[in-house]
Amino acid sequence: MRAVALLFMCWVSLASAQPAAPVVVLVQSGAIGPASAEYLHRGLEKAAELKAQLVILRMDTPGGLDTSMRAIIKDILASPVPIATFVAPNGARAASAGTYILYASHIAAMAPATNLGAATPVAIGDAGESGEPQPKRKSAKGEDAQRDPGTSSTRQTLTRKQVNDAAAFIRGLAQLRGRNADWADKAVREAVSLSAQEALEIKVIDAVAEDVPQLLRQLDGRKVSVLGRESPLATARAEIVEYQPDWRTRLLGTITDPSIAYVLLLIGIYGLLLEFYNPGFVAPGVIGGISLLVALFAFHLLPVSYTGVALILLGIGLFVAEYFVAGFGVLGLGGIVAFAIGSVMLIDTEAPGFSIPLPLVIAATATSALFLLATLHLALRARRRPVVSGREHLLGATGEVVEEGGGETYARVHGEIWKVRSDGPLQLGQSVRVTGMDGLELAVEPERKGEGS
Repeated sequence: MRAVALLFMCWVSLASAQPAAPVVVLVQSGAIGPASAEYLHRGLEKAAELKAQLVILRMDTPGGLDTSMRAIIKDILASPVPIATFVAPNGARAASAGTYILYASHIAAMAPATNLGAATPVAIGDAGESGEPQPKRKSAKGEDAQRDPGTSSTRQTLTRKQVNDAAAFIRGLAQLRGRNADWADKAVREAVSLSAQEALEIKVIDAVAEDVPQLLRQLDGRKVSVLGRESPLATARAEIVEYQPDWRTRLLGTITDPSIAYVLLLIGIYGLLLEFYNPGFVAPGVIGGISLLVALFAFHLLPVSYTGVALILLGIGLFVAEYFVAGFGVLGLGGIVAFAIGSVMLIDTEAPGFSIPLPLVIAATATSALFLLATLHLALRARRRPVVSGREHLLGATGEVVEEGGGETYARVHGEIWKVRSDGPLQLGQSVRVTGMDGLELAVEPERKGEGS
């Protein structure tokens, strides 16, 4: 019995000495987009493989795309590993889409001097974020009049639908996690924000911590409900594993940057045009084809306005037409206008971090315009140059008879040997002048003395 008791005590001590399951730390910094959703999805898969007891999502974001945000929230709700969203470091924020993700997480925490909120959908037109009707204006006759009643009513309806949908979504998340649903509704409808301490006082978040180690100490012993079951946390001495984005996530984040995708689109189009103008160059065609396919893949993941794409293609088409048709610059000017408008309209969202900078649009338009002007200048210069080849170049040229006999006569003209015929006899070494051309045979006449070539 003593031996059995001793073995039992040794087993208990060994079991208590085993290290706790690790804690995986993910980082979301910047706008939330397709790359963010892909990174979090892979991070949660990695945490499940490591049998982690907790995932900490350290967040600092101004917001992002609605589709990417909802994909992240679906992964959080389906995760077998509890997730703690931690707005950090000091000075960070979880605005717009970040607020929804924080509400969806099992645990919500913030560092001091951070804030969250302003969760109103941004792409809701001109009717205003609150969805209230716009104030009326007076007409010239002093009567009340709307600027455009039909359009205004449509926009207000769209605004109310988007705001109500977003409010219902975040209220559902708040009720699921037992957080302040009334403030969540105000964050959507009134775009209000909160500091970390205020959020803790009204039960929007669960903890305030300076850093990840302090947060883990606060969460030690807490029970978290995950997929309907209670999961106790032992995080005080847990190993911290930071999961960094791999090369695929970094590449996806690069090409889905609207500015990069826009530049790749232009490189692809102009590369293919250059290859069509000069068949056999190979490099422009290869680079252009790859760039265009990568750009199309990026635009498939981004909220793209197909009207903007069509205007860009129309603008480039007008540039090409100006090259082949004597439009006196009208086609080229129309191409510049279409190209610029299409570039501005290309990305169909007002989400922060997902717009094409205006300086880049101006630079691309100016480059295309310079390309047009250079093409027109070279075309005009080519028209003024004298003819250096072909039928027109041979007519009036002088040569020398180099072979005669057997009914056929040959002369050297511009360094080439041509079969020639004449109304009179020709002699070897005689100078002749070309008067006509019939296929590969030249009509010549003897050159009179005193005539210049």
